[in-house]
Amino acid sequence: MVSGFAWLLVFQLAGEVMVRGLQLPVPGPVLGMLLLLLVLIWRGGPSDNLRNTSQGLLGHLSLLFVPAGVGIMVHGHRIADEWLALVVALVFSTVLALAVTVLVMRACRGRSSPTTSSAEERP
Repeated sequence: MVSGFAWLLVFQLAGEVMVRGLQLPVPGPVLGMLLLLLVLIWRGGPSDNLRNTSQGLLGHLSLLFVPAGVGIMVHGHRIADEWLALVVALVFSTVLALAVTVLVMRACRGRSSPTTSSAEERP
């Protein structure tokens, strides 16, 4: 598990270094995970160590929401002061995410071979 965790941290560090060095407007861990994805595609998938480590981390994913919940409790007065901007940002980002998802799904569906349902095949 240690070697799998080390791989994740190495790619996170690589993403941070690239973001800071190139002054990119993306979070370092996001770029690091993109690099990891490219390496995994190139290698043909994750190793057993990386697979087991990632499954273990996913099993405890809910723990990562604890700091966010604490932040909401600590900064409740700021949320109350800026609720309108937060609501607008949440609604806009949700609509944007849904629109992008629809466009990606349409693009993926357009690339796949068309399938006919059993009702269409009957004379």
